Amino acid sequence: MKEVKVIADAPNATAVDFGSLAEIKDYVLELGPGVKIPGKVFGGAAVKAGGADFSFQVFAPGTEGGFYHVHKEHEELYFFLSGEGEYQVDGKNIPVKEGTVVRVAPAGKRTVRNTGSAPLTMLCVQYKAAEPGSVNPSDGTILNEPVVW
Repeated sequence: MKEVKVIADAPNATAVDFGSLAEIKDYVLELGPGVKIPGKVFGGAAVKAGGADFSFQVFAPGTEGGFYHVHKEHEELYFFLSGEGEYQVDGKNIPVKEGTVVRVAPAGKRTVRNTGSAPLTMLCVQYKAAEPGSVNPSDGTILNEPVVW
């Protein structure tokens, strides 16, 4: 089984390497006795994320998530990085392909499937749901100091 490698760990940053997107298929997520999901890996704990989690997942052609799921508090953003398929939320099928992003509220009943002939790869970012617009892009501060590499 493939493992995430820590490549930097400092007080204000942690960096990890999952390998190439083509290698995501080599991960196996174990959710409990007898429950293994091939081609899925979470990364929030590895980068020490406090307010969010994320996972990469790849579906071979003709495969699907295999179950519906919902969340209690977490909203999810799904970024489709390659391939094509369908993402289903509350019975509505949404066509997805490289470049598609789908947001799902906590109560949305969701699943995904690969309808194409190539792997369907996605990045899912999970975070506590809030009112739209409550995150302000102007939260950042540009520092008045030269960049030194």
